[in-house]
Amino acid sequence: MIPESAPFNEEQRAWLNGFFAGLTGIKADADPAVVSQALGANLGGTVAEAEPEEDFAWHDSSLPIVDRMALAEGKPTERKLMAAMAQLDCGSCGYLCQTYSEAIARGEETNLTLCSPGGKETKQMIKKILAESDSAGNGNGASPNGSSNGAAARNGKAAQWSRNNPFTAKLIESRELNVEGSAKDTRHVVIDLTGSGLKYDVGDALGVMPENCPDLANRLVEAMAADPNVTVTTPSGTTKSLLKALCEDYCLKDPSDELIELLIDRITDASAQSTLRNMLDVGVPDGFDVLDVFEVAKGATVSGTEVIETLDPLNPRLYSIASSMKRVGDQVHLTVGKVVYEREGRLRKGVASTMLAERIDAGETVRVFVQPNHAGFTVPSDPETPMIMVGPGTGIAPFVAFLQERAESKAAGKNWLFFGDQHEAFDFLYRDELEEYQASGILTRLDTAFSRDSDQKVYVQDRMRENAAELWQWLQSGAMFYVCGDASRMAKDVDRALQQVVASEGGMSDEEAAAYVKDLSSSGRYHRDVY
Repeated sequence: MIPESAPFNEEQRAWLNGFFAGLTGIKADADPAVVSQALGANLGGTVAEAEPEEDFAWHDSSLPIVDRMALAEGKPTERKLMAAMAQLDCGSCGYLCQTYSEAIARGEETNLTLCSPGGKETKQMIKKILAESDSAGNGNGASPNGSSNGAAARNGKAAQWSRNNPFTAKLIESRELNVEGSAKDTRHVVIDLTGSGLKYDVGDALGVMPENCPDLANRLVEAMAADPNVTVTTPSGTTKSLLKALCEDYCLKDPSDELIELLIDRITDASAQSTLRNMLDVGVPDGFDVLDVFEVAKGATVSGTEVIETLDPLNPRLYSIASSMKRVGDQVHLTVGKVVYEREGRLRKGVASTMLAERIDAGETVRVFVQPNHAGFTVPSDPETPMIMVGPGTGIAPFVAFLQERAESKAAGKNWLFFGDQHEAFDFLYRDELEEYQASGILTRLDTAFSRDSDQKVYVQDRMRENAAELWQWLQSGAMFYVCGDASRMAKDVDRALQQVVASEGGMSDEEAAAYVKDLSSSGRYHRDVY
């Protein structure tokens, strides 16, 4: 009764099927007409004929936001909101693009900043759409800031733990995967879930509730000339000191329009006012954070309470899980790239990545929850089905889990991994484990691309084209195709390379190849976990 395309995992689907079967008394092999009649009788009427599926023309991640909004012109508010999303159905918001937008439109979700791939442009467009809707008399109860009320637990396995009520887990280890000499710091993070009851499938993500660097929060308090110990009320309704709230509850990365407007009113420097007004008109420069805005607006007189009312909530970070519970038990493993860079003479740090890499030690705690994958990004249900996996950099994480799962379940299907990074000598993540899988036959093929090891940069999509004939043979034999990693460049390049392989080896036109790849996706054989 519950279709494969429904946003449930196998366990949830099985439970729902059993529930409806028990409700209606339908046998597993019942005729569909009998199912329809029985459901109608038990649910208080006849089952209406299914409406035609709505065509979301804007649901294409390759389209710029202006084009997506044009395609949604004249549509209801919830559809315009959907068009403003990044169109990745990545689950980082705890929803899909459609369900997140619908929850906002209904007023059930008040946090407008959950679409992390869409970033500032999505957040600004959502606010614009809601403002237009309110002015037209279609208020929906959503506010620019606030707690995530609608993103309730969708785990179905330990429902008491969610992004609104995360489990406090212990960090077991955070060890470097790169060799000394690398320009990167990538960590293998191990977290203990003992006692939580949390379960996950390969392909799921772990939500990590981050905390801001105390040094940044302290500098912000100084810039505000505020008392760090003054009591404030957070979006969740709890009271704590201003400094603690800035560390735990608020995003200090992207300054909101409301903050900039507040500061414009509190300074007299005409040049600074002009700079801030320009940010309202054309947007805040990339990498510009809340502290940067205060440094522009030096001397502004504001209270801590006024400031936090303009800040966006600090959202959880989702990491693709790099382990199978069949292998690691009540642990969860992650592959985390530490983000650190310098801008305007100040060191900038990724909130969650530096927390996991340097600010908490083994034995200390981190708050987590499991975010199930809604889009079928997991190992094939048929153990004989071949898998093609493309995961450069930290995009390798779910495929480490996939290989563990296939090994533990003794799945006979072939497995092919494309992995890439900068230098083979320094950045070959999980090399020993992958080579063991090769030696045991679990990993049928491993093709690598290290972009900085020669004058000509080589990437995973180049390796795909080099092996086009065999890649086409795998696809023709029913292989599933998976991609994990950066959505803005890598995933698009891989998708383009896949279409080129199909066109050249399948003897198709560009249009026919695009249709073939689209059919791979619609039939559940092409899955992307991109961000």
